Amino acid sequence: MEIPFTKLHGNGNDFVLIDEYEKIIIPDDMKGQFSAIYCDRRFGIGADGVIYLSKSEKSTLKMRILQPDESEAEMCGNGIRCLARYAFDAGYAKESCTVETPAGEIGVAMGYREDEFLATITMTTPKFDRKDIPATGEGEYKEKIGDFDVYAVNTGVPHAVIIVDSVDAIDVAAAAPAIRHHATFEKGANVNFVERTGTDSIRIRTFERGVEEETLSCGTGATASAAVVHKLGYTGDTVNVETRGGSLTIYLKDGTKMEGPATTVFSGKISY
Repeated sequence: MEIPFTKLHGNGNDFVLIDEYEKIIIPDDMKGQFSAIYCDRRFGIGADGVIYLSKSEKSTLKMRILQPDESEAEMCGNGIRCLARYAFDAGYAKESCTVETPAGEIGVAMGYREDEFLATITMTTPKFDRKDIPATGEGEYKEKIGDFDVYAVNTGVPHAVIIVDSVDAIDVAAAAPAIRHHATFEKGANVNFVERTGTDSIRIRTFERGVEEETLSCGTGATASAAVVHKLGYTGDTVNVETRGGSLTIYLKDGTKMEGPATTVFSGKISY
């Protein structure tokens, strides 16, 4: 059988999208295995995750993301922009829509500015209490893990945030796993190293849970990093976040929003 797919990326955070708007293409009990096979960059298509787009009973669209380790992510900021780009181009959604995710319903405003597609995502409210991350203990999270002071917040998924002098000086592959798997994080955590670069700007590098390596960009990680530096009083309400794959803008006044691009790379068919 042949399975149509589309490859998209948000600032280099790349996804294979399977369109299940009209019917299920990959059975639910095979979605994780399918993601593991086709996220492989040597033996598959190559991606940080597989997005499954479908209809929703309560929202405009429904999104599920299965990761290379076959786990399902509750939410993905770059992934939802990619889904929005595909849905907009396919005519499934107009300039605004809502998307059902395991982390809740997410609002999206989108469209083209000249030749660039941009989407603004209404993110879930950052949660700093340990029980909401989830993490052991009580109150807000700050722990000393190895040499790092670690803050944590849930922006749809759990994120650890570490402020450093220079993100380029960090060996992310070596430093992140001990934090990602630390016993205080009940479901593990994504790990963000954050460098302050201006009054309202930061640079970040993110090690993603489920991908189990550094990715070029992470939307929920950018939101988490901006939320932490803002809470600490280092920035204003609008934070420019520079990821290795490009820029995102995080708005922290009157809710939490993320703005960034999404790009269609190519479409094809898998002989499965």
